[in-house]
Amino acid sequence: MAEAADFQGTSASPARRWLRRTGALLAGAPLLAGLLQLPASPSADAAERTAVAEATGSKTVDVSLDSLSPTVPSDGDTLTVSGRITNKGKQSVTDAQVGLRVGPTMNGRSSIDTAAKNNPEAGAEVGGSYVQDFAKLAPGVPQSFSISVPVDELDLGADGVYQLGVTLTGETAAQPYERILGIERTFLPWQPEAAETKTRTTYLWPLISTPHVTAETGSNEQQTPVFKDDDLAAELAPGGRLQQLLTLGKELDVTWVIDPDLLASVVAMTSGYEIQTSAETTTPGTHQAVAKQWLAELEKAVQGKEVVALPFADPDLASLAHRGTKVTGSLSHLKDATEVAATTVESILHVTPSTDYAWPANGAIDPSIVKVATSAGADTVISRSDSLDETGGLSYTPSAARPIGGGTTAVVADARLSTAFQGDMAVAGNSTLAVQEFLAQTLMITLQQPGKQRSIVVAPQRMPSASQAQTMAQALTALQNGNWSQSADLSAATEAKPDPGATTRVPSAYPSSLRKQELPPETFEQIESTQQKLDKFRVILTDESRVVTPFGRALNRAMSTSWRGHEADEVVYRSGVETYIDDLTQQVALIKKSEAKLSGRSATIPITVQNNLVQGVDHLVLRLTSEKPTRLRIGERAYREQQVEVSGGHSQSVKFTANGRANGRYAVTAQLYTEDGQPYGDSITFDVNVTEITPTVMLVIAGGVLLLVLAGFRMYTQRKRAVARQAEEGPDDGLEDDAEEGREDESRSESGTASEAESGLASPLESGADDPEQPSDPSPDTAPESTDPSATGERVDR
Repeated sequence: MAEAADFQGTSASPARRWLRRTGALLAGAPLLAGLLQLPASPSADAAERTAVAEATGSKTVDVSLDSLSPTVPSDGDTLTVSGRITNKGKQSVTDAQVGLRVGPTMNGRSSIDTAAKNNPEAGAEVGGSYVQDFAKLAPGVPQSFSISVPVDELDLGADGVYQLGVTLTGETAAQPYERILGIERTFLPWQPEAAETKTRTTYLWPLISTPHVTAETGSNEQQTPVFKDDDLAAELAPGGRLQQLLTLGKELDVTWVIDPDLLASVVAMTSGYEIQTSAETTTPGTHQAVAKQWLAELEKAVQGKEVVALPFADPDLASLAHRGTKVTGSLSHLKDATEVAATTVESILHVTPSTDYAWPANGAIDPSIVKVATSAGADTVISRSDSLDETGGLSYTPSAARPIGGGTTAVVADARLSTAFQGDMAVAGNSTLAVQEFLAQTLMITLQQPGKQRSIVVAPQRMPSASQAQTMAQALTALQNGNWSQSADLSAATEAKPDPGATTRVPSAYPSSLRKQELPPETFEQIESTQQKLDKFRVILTDESRVVTPFGRALNRAMSTSWRGHEADEVVYRSGVETYIDDLTQQVALIKKSEAKLSGRSATIPITVQNNLVQGVDHLVLRLTSEKPTRLRIGERAYREQQVEVSGGHSQSVKFTANGRANGRYAVTAQLYTEDGQPYGDSITFDVNVTEITPTVMLVIAGGVLLLVLAGFRMYTQRKRAVARQAEEGPDDGLEDDAEEGREDESRSESGTASEAESGLASPLESGADDPEQPSDPSPDTAPESTDPSATGERVDR
C-alpha cells in the first residue's frame, strides 16, 4: 500500500535523548584515532570498542524477547521485559549485562517495516539500576533475564511508535573489552490518552477446517457418516486448534467467518460416526461428547455477534475461475454450496448469517475471480491490499471498502496486519515481536491522519494454529483496550464511505505463486464425471435423498480452498468419491449367463437382475437383443424391453420369449437402461444354441408315425376279413362277430398307444413339450443370490 514516509502529529524526541545521542557521537570520535594507532585515553578506548562492537559483534549472543508487559504502556505503568540469552560463540562471555535502549519514533508504516527487517540502531540505554548482570555466559547454555523499569524512566515524549532494544554487553578472552554482543529490537506503541478520532478496526475470526467427511454413509436408517480420519476430534478437544479459536474468540469483538461444512461435520459426529481405517473397513468414532460441547459453546458465543457464512466447504474461487469454468457444471456446484450455507448455519447455531461475502484465497483477485465470486449471489469480495495495490499516491491508509464496478464492493483487508501472525507463534520470541509490530502498525494508521476516521479490516490466515490463535487474541485484546482503535463489524466496514483517492481498479494479473497452488483442471473434470454418474444413479432409486445429499456435499468438499498445498490429499479424496459412486452403481447389475440351449422353435429365456443396495430400485428397463434377428428373434422383433423393479437386497428374474428360425449358435445381449434411454451398468452377452429338430425328436416322431400306419393297416385288414366272414356265415352271425372283433382291435389299439406313451415315444404336442414354464423356473423375486454365471449348457424354459 503506497503511503507517505512521514505523517503529521509527532514531535521531536526530548532534549535528554538528544544529549545522549550527542554524547554517543562524541564518544565515537576516538575510534578514528584508534584505527590510525593514535594514543587514546582508557575511556575513549572503551567507547571505541563499544562502537566497533555495535557493527561487528552483535550476533555473538542470541537475545530472545519472550514477553513484554504491558504491550501498550501508559503513564504510571512499569514495563517488564523478559527473555533469554544464549551464547552462540565458542568462548565464554564475562561481565555480561542485559539492558534496555529506547530509540527514536517511527515516521511511517514503511519505516516500521524497515526497522523490523534491518534491526537498526539500538538507541540510548536506559541504564542505572534497570539492568541485569551475568558473571559468565558459557557457550550454548541459555539463561533467562527479566528487567522492570517504570515507564516514566523511558523518557517517552509525543505519541508515536518507539523502538525498544534489549542488548547484551560483555567481554570475551579474545576481545577483553565491553561491547554489544547481542541485541533484539521491537516496538513500543505510546498513546497514553485517547485519540481524537479512533480507527474502526474489523477483525475476521475464521472457523474453517479441512474436509473430514467422505461421501460414504452407513446402510442403517440414520446413514451413519464415515470420516476419512479422526483429526477433527483432535481440533475440537481441549487445547486443539478449533477449541482455542472458540475459547479465545468468544471474549473478543470479532466478526465470525464460518465454513458451514465444519458445522455439518461436527453435527455428524454428535450422533455417532465411523472412521475409515482402510478401503474396506471402518471403526466407530468415540468423540461425540467433545463435538456436542464444542457446538454448544459456539452457539452461545455467536449470539448477538455478526456471523458470515462462506459457501459450503469454502470452495477455491480462484481455481474455479481459472481452471473450472471450462468444465460444464462447475459453477452449479458453487451456487449449490452458497444456497445451502445459510440454512446449515441457521439450523445449527440459530443465528441468521450473512452470505453476501466471497473470500478468495489470500484475498488475491482478478476480473475472472470477481465474476465467479459474484455469480452465486455474493455482492462483496474480501480482497487484500497486496492484491488491490494503491496507485493514487495516498499519504495514508484508506478505508477498506471501495466500489469496483458492476454493483460489487471490494473490502480490502490490510496486508501487513492480516499476515502479522503467519509465522511460528509457538516460539515465545516470535509471538512477542508479532504482537508489538501489529500494535505499532495499527497506531501508525491512526497517526497518519489523526482527524480522519477510517475503517480497517484484518483478514488473517484461514486456519490459524492454536499458537497463532493465542497470539492473535493477545494482540487484539491489547488493541481493543488501547486508545486509538475501536471495534466494528464487517458489515459496518463494508458500508463505510470509500476514500475518493483509493484505487478501485481490479488487477488483471494474478500472483504466479498462488496460481501454482490452484486445483488442477483434473479436479473439475473428475467432479463433473462423478456428477454425471450420480445423476444416472439417482433416477433408479426409490429414496434418492440417501445418495444425493452426501455426494453433493462431498463434491463441494473436493473443491475446497483448504486443499492448497495438499495436492496429494486432494487427489485421494476426490478419487475416493468417484470410486464410491462406482461401487454403488455396480450393486445393481445383471447376473452373468453362460450358453443357453433352445430345443424347438419357441422358449423363454430368464435374465436375473441383482440389487444389493439397501433400498429398492425402479425406473429401470431391461432390454434383450438378438445379434441375428433373422435366425433368432426375441418375441416378434430383434429385441424386447421390460420394466424392472427390485426390492433392496433381492433379485428379480425377467423372462423373454425367444423364437428360433434356424439351427445354430446366436449371441444375445442383455442391457439395463434408465427410463430416459441411458445405458445403466455393464451389459451381458451369451450364446443361445438353437437345435430346432434334434435326432431324438425325429426318432420319436418317426416311431409314432410308423405305429399309426401299422395300426391303421391292421384295422383295415381285420375289417376286410370280418366283412368276408359275414358274407360267408350270414348276416346275423357276421354282425355279431364283426362287433366282437372290432372291440378286440380297439382294445389292442388303446393298449398299444398307452404302451408307446410310457416308453417316451409320444408326440411332442401330447407330452406337453410346449408348456411355457417348468417347475424349476426361478421365482420372480428371490433373496440375494450368487452373481456367478449360470452353468454351461443351461437350457432355457420352453
